[in-house]
Amino acid sequence: MDKRQAIGSWLSGPRAAAEDAGVDFGYRGQQLGLPEEGPGSIARPGRRLGALAVDWGLSLLIAYGLITDGYGQATGNWALLLFFVMSLLTVGTVGFTPGKRLFGLRVVSLDTGMVNPLRALVRTALLCVAVPALIWDRDGRGLHDRLARTVEVRV
Repeated sequence: MDKRQAIGSWLSGPRAAAEDAGVDFGYRGQQLGLPEEGPGSIARPGRRLGALAVDWGLSLLIAYGLITDGYGQATGNWALLLFFVMSLLTVGTVGFTPGKRLFGLRVVSLDTGMVNPLRALVRTALLCVAVPALIWDRDGRGLHDRLARTVEVRV
């Protein structure tokens, strides 16, 4: 094997190296029985990050407007608490946060389609820790989604 080819596969990641070896993973969400494109397909990372930015910005805005530390600045802990409560209540009841609604996304359970409050609690708590959300599987689901048995799809 040529050294350049080995380095190229290392830089491209294990998925590219496996595909070069002839392994076919299919499209994101195929193992879950989801369509490749359109409504019900796995949400792309750009939309997910955009929705997260809107939700976090909304939490910061509310924390700044309602809860200040005396100097006109909101503390990050209050914004995180507001983000947690907003995510828990909205995902656990209607399946989306304001940011997800704006970006055309919804959180669904793999079993029933609707996210029950307990799964929303697990998902939101892990999302607030941040590290599980940064670990993705080959379907593009974060560890917080895998543990809660949920998936974020396009509407």
